[in-house]
Amino acid sequence: MLGNFTYHNPTKLYFGDDSLKFLKDELKNYGPVVLLNYGSGSVKRNGIYDQVVAILKEAGKTIVENPGVMSNPTLEKLNEGVKIARENQIDLILALGGGSVCDYSKAVAASVYYEGDYWDKFWLRQEQPDEKQRLLPVGCVLTMAGTGSEMNAGTVITDAEHTFKVGHVFDSRLMPKFSILNPRFTMTVPQEQMKAGIYDIMNHIMEQYFSDFDDNTSDYLSEGLMRSLIHSSRIAVRNPQDYEARSNIMWTATWALNTLLGLGKKEDWMVHMIGHSVGAWTHAPHGYTLAAVSMAYYRRAMKNGLPKFVRFARNVWDIPADGLSEEELAEKGLQALKDWMLEIGLPLTITELGATPDMIPGITGTTVVYPAGYLDLTKDDIAQILKESL
Repeated sequence: MLGNFTYHNPTKLYFGDDSLKFLKDELKNYGPVVLLNYGSGSVKRNGIYDQVVAILKEAGKTIVENPGVMSNPTLEKLNEGVKIARENQIDLILALGGGSVCDYSKAVAASVYYEGDYWDKFWLRQEQPDEKQRLLPVGCVLTMAGTGSEMNAGTVITDAEHTFKVGHVFDSRLMPKFSILNPRFTMTVPQEQMKAGIYDIMNHIMEQYFSDFDDNTSDYLSEGLMRSLIHSSRIAVRNPQDYEARSNIMWTATWALNTLLGLGKKEDWMVHMIGHSVGAWTHAPHGYTLAAVSMAYYRRAMKNGLPKFVRFARNVWDIPADGLSEEELAEKGLQALKDWMLEIGLPLTITELGATPDMIPGITGTTVVYPAGYLDLTKDDIAQILKESL
């Protein structure tokens, strides 16, 4: 390992079938008014909402509800949540749902006590809250595995008016104070959401794995997590009610993006940046947008990062060398990735998500460009990747 880093993750996790019972203990640490953020109502239909509300009432909390958090939370919805939190003097924000609800809750928590234009400061200028600014605490009751938002400080918000989707990673002050992870809750989401979450997890790992050439402990961890995810995903697709498979997927999701894997190395988040922009234009599930652009992107990255792609083929997919050249072996690794994606039912093109050739200039124009692990992308490169992903 060649990099220098500081590691601090303050989130307390409760994991397992009995994890929700610990919510009452955590609530003792916060004031009386709780903002309960949740989505379109699935948590009401499956009974999880009733369980959480019962615990909040038993703890004597005043519940302020904010339903309707969408899968790609919008700036308009963020403004609504900030207004509700300000008017009700919230003491704790509790996110009940998947990663989007957790993301959204952190965004609200950061914005409530900022007196200026929080969209401009935090998302457009990518700045952190001032040291003395008050930030509301966030807790999560997770119902979908994928984003890792339950143990990181990331948020993604969409400016629907300008078709612009952008993420911001806050500092550790915005990490959830606690998160409750019951794998059984993830069995309530539709299978298509489960599949999208699975690829989101895989891509989180790959975006940290496909960078640098040094011998980094994190890469060994990444390979193990990818192997576990591949194994468990196959079981879960065949039987979504398999608790062991769903628990392993949920735990892998947390470790895929709680900042551990990226320590001491470069990271490459351009599949996410392109995927965000595709999502803003098509409203497709986040994991699907990543899957749809991955093959074109990683075939391009393979040319500059060949040793890591060879390692990916050998250590993740168990592909023997058998006299193959490094290029041939690396290509077999990517083919194995593609075959797995098809096996579990993921889209491989943006056309399947509703994108059309005439959207490419707009998608390209709204893609945020970051330094990448093995590539130095231009807007022309992004347009070509999108064309190859049609």
